[in-house]
Amino acid sequence: MAASAVGVVGAGVRFDGVRSIAAGAFEVPQALAAAPSPRESGPVWPARGALAAAEEIARDRGGLVSFAAIGPGRRELGFGEERRYVSASTVKAMLLVAELRRLEAADLPLDESTQGLLEAMITFSDNAAADVIYGRVGDEGLYEVAKLAGMRRFDVYGYWANAQITAADMAGFAGRLNRLLDLGGGEEGSRLLASVIPEQSWGIPEAAPAGATVRFKGGWRPTELGDLVHQVARVDSGKRSYSLAILTDGQPSMDHGEETIRLIARELLRTDRSRARSYPGGRGS
Repeated sequence: MAASAVGVVGAGVRFDGVRSIAAGAFEVPQALAAAPSPRESGPVWPARGALAAAEEIARDRGGLVSFAAIGPGRRELGFGEERRYVSASTVKAMLLVAELRRLEAADLPLDESTQGLLEAMITFSDNAAADVIYGRVGDEGLYEVAKLAGMRRFDVYGYWANAQITAADMAGFAGRLNRLLDLGGGEEGSRLLASVIPEQSWGIPEAAPAGATVRFKGGWRPTELGDLVHQVARVDSGKRSYSLAILTDGQPSMDHGEETIRLIARELLRTDRSRARSYPGGRGS
């Protein structure tokens, strides 16, 4: 996939003046997973060594890399999870929820025209469609979704692509996705998030267990640091669910960023019954 696509298929892309605020000195907070409950049966998550392996990959791949994950039993783990990034198109998942909430509040149906806009915005990552939906819900609609999702550091400045996100907040959003979509049109919203076109189904969907349902949204664009490549997902595998957010900036290429996300995701989704994987390491791998 060419990096020039900057996260969208539609016309009218407006990223001028949008800058990442992730650069600069920072401390890397780390949330260690709680011990498994002795009553929990089945594969244990996270697998032994999985967090350390994911952190090693994040450090080795270059640029800025953050991740957060919520697994069975609501256990949480993360690396640089409070660092803020420009959202790029990942915020379109929040726009989807905001529009469905607007329709329900106004007692309006999900008509064919709006359904088409939402499909273009989510499955093709079309910016022109996102502009229309953002014009309807505005910053207020996004802040309302952020509040409902328990997001603590979300912000937006007059245009959806300017939104500021953290991995911790976006993993929390994904973890509450079923509750957020428990409204009119929610079933269609879930379907759209699980129907992203194959060309954009890299990273977490590739790392997910066979047969899992993956509802996700990616975002990508160039920055002054290099390539910014994000992905946020809810992975439902049998009775087990995982919520992941992997955010990057300063990647040397779009392909490199996609591989960074895939490598980290496969560690974050690994349980102690998964076959151990080796990581070759190195920024050019």
